[in-house]
Amino acid sequence: MNAIELFAGAGGLGLGVTRAGFKTLDVVEWDRWCCDTIRQNRARKAAGMEYWPEPREGDIRKFSFDQFEGKVQLVTGGPPCQPFSLGGRHRAQQDHRDMWSEAVRVVRETQPTAFIFENVKGLTRATFETYFTYIYLQLSYPEIAMRDEETWLDHRARLEQHHSSKGSSALSYQVMPPKVLNAANFGVPQKRERVFFVGFRADTGIQWSWPRETYSREALIWDQIHGDYWDRHKVAKRDRPTAPRTSPLARDERPEGQAWKTTRDALVGLPDPELAPGARSKFTDHRYQPGARSYPGHTGSPLDEPAKTLKAGVHGVPGGENMLRRPDGSVRYFTIRESARLQTFPDEMLFHGSWSETMRQLGNAVPVDLAHTVADSVAGHLKAMEARTGNA
Repeated sequence: MNAIELFAGAGGLGLGVTRAGFKTLDVVEWDRWCCDTIRQNRARKAAGMEYWPEPREGDIRKFSFDQFEGKVQLVTGGPPCQPFSLGGRHRAQQDHRDMWSEAVRVVRETQPTAFIFENVKGLTRATFETYFTYIYLQLSYPEIAMRDEETWLDHRARLEQHHSSKGSSALSYQVMPPKVLNAANFGVPQKRERVFFVGFRADTGIQWSWPRETYSREALIWDQIHGDYWDRHKVAKRDRPTAPRTSPLARDERPEGQAWKTTRDALVGLPDPELAPGARSKFTDHRYQPGARSYPGHTGSPLDEPAKTLKAGVHGVPGGENMLRRPDGSVRYFTIRESARLQTFPDEMLFHGSWSETMRQLGNAVPVDLAHTVADSVAGHLKAMEARTGNA
């Protein structure tokens, strides 16, 4: 099965798709640092990127995708999210960085069997409700393109009329109701929420549902109170919480599923780059970055919970964010390697650029494991359809 990766960034979504068994035919990204990250790992034959083509670097609006018509089963990507992020200016469709129409154009030109698009949770805010439904309608009927001189509101009205009248379209998709997924509930050691759009071409008849959440906060609390969490991490009793959290669950009432993965889980094997500078040199991209400080609302991520959401920042790493908070209350910035682990990138992967540039790449990324969970579920349905019909 073949795939196209749009707005690839550092490759988090694309790597999840690769792990799910798709062959990537095209990778598109405008940012040169992200492209250099992909090129570097392709050359090193690392992380699965050795199977990717050379990325097409540049403005997606200047690229054609007609050559892939009928040749791909999946189109994926994360259109630039600054117009919708809580840290951005919230301009949505008025922002020149809004690339949703380009994502729809690629679907229209390639006609894939399915697509996976994702974005920040901020897109679901009430402020953007009108535009949110516009995205949904465009993905449902990509063949109904915007006309010359037509405003997006007029285009939305025309799509809505088509939808309500149950009009026929040569190319239409059954789009699942978009859903916000918390990466921590899928085994990622980070509380990171992204909204996903998944659709299957209407003529496939595929009935799909969202992957089931298999990790929980309740299971983590049980593990830390009744399980072997502290022993597993070899935390001395004197260093364990003096006032452990209480749990309404008895020892024999362990919740179903697995415990949330914590920051401590993610950093196993990595020495503290500030306290053990000699040992840290054995690990790539694991350099201590000074300057972290704590202030109200920005206190860092505690060791024994999933990390807070890594953020990209508009002008470098946000002050007070992307930090580790040690049990003694001291803080320091996460290293690149630690941040990569929190985003479930493999240790063999290297990132191109300065510390602040690399942290921006990581702060914008989709956790690889979350991407794999969604893509693997889609792949399973596509394979079942192929087995049933003899084609994809």
